[in-house]
Amino acid sequence: MGKKILVVDDEPDLLKVTLLRLKKTGYEVFGSADGREALDLVRQIIPDLIILDVYLPGINGDDVAKILKKDDELKHIPIILISATTRTLDVKARECGADGYIIKPFEPEELISIAKKILE
Repeated sequence: MGKKILVVDDEPDLLKVTLLRLKKTGYEVFGSADGREALDLVRQIIPDLIILDVYLPGINGDDVAKILKKDDELKHIPIILISATTRTLDVKARECGADGYIIKPFEPEELISIAKKILE
């Protein structure tokens, strides 16, 4: 199986489409709609990449990223933040240690291209 990608987004349609496109590209994909659940999943599957929405139920994505980046066993996992809120996304990405960000709405090809670059 290909590299493992965890996608965390509380918009069911976007999550479904993103998972489907990444799976078709050859990645092993996992999905979550909640920040706390995402933290549990990361520890279970140890993904090669996390695509993380900023605004989530439970705990926000940038806070999830901060928690992961403080964990010695998980801090190596690259994180891409996604959000429709463009004003502060670059700042949030820097502050939480994310490896990049994408503004919603985005084309699946754009996301796949970034994922490939990070995973090479």
